[in-house]
Amino acid sequence: MSTSATPSVLFVCVHNAGRSQMGAAFLTRLGRDHVQVRSAGSAPADSVNPAVVEAMREVGIDISAETPKVLTVEAVQSSDVVITMGCGDACPYFPGKRYLDWQLDDPAGQGVAAVRPIRDEIERRIRRLLAELGIEASA
Repeated sequence: MSTSATPSVLFVCVHNAGRSQMGAAFLTRLGRDHVQVRSAGSAPADSVNPAVVEAMREVGIDISAETPKVLTVEAVQSSDVVITMGCGDACPYFPGKRYLDWQLDDPAGQGVAAVRPIRDEIERRIRRLLAELGIEASA
């Protein structure tokens, strides 16, 4: 961890339109002001997957205004934890960072029914991550 009292987490997937957006949204909601959250993609899409937006809306999180962002070396360097979600070898590696590779189905091209179990698994993993970071998840 950095010397900062607030840990920083970066979520990375290829398009930054599904899994990484859900991860960032859950961590922002559940971690409140106790964690800095970023998300990015190695080849960002033009917009967030509409089925992902709808699935997150079902659990009270609105990500409709989010836009996919390009992965930068600076984003990785300034993060304590980097969570990859299918970005392959596109994520730069820096010693001293904690890297987690979350193998999750890709919601691209899927409907809301297929996105729900991915969403729910991401939320479970976010809750475990918060516990590992010593941060109590908000209700």
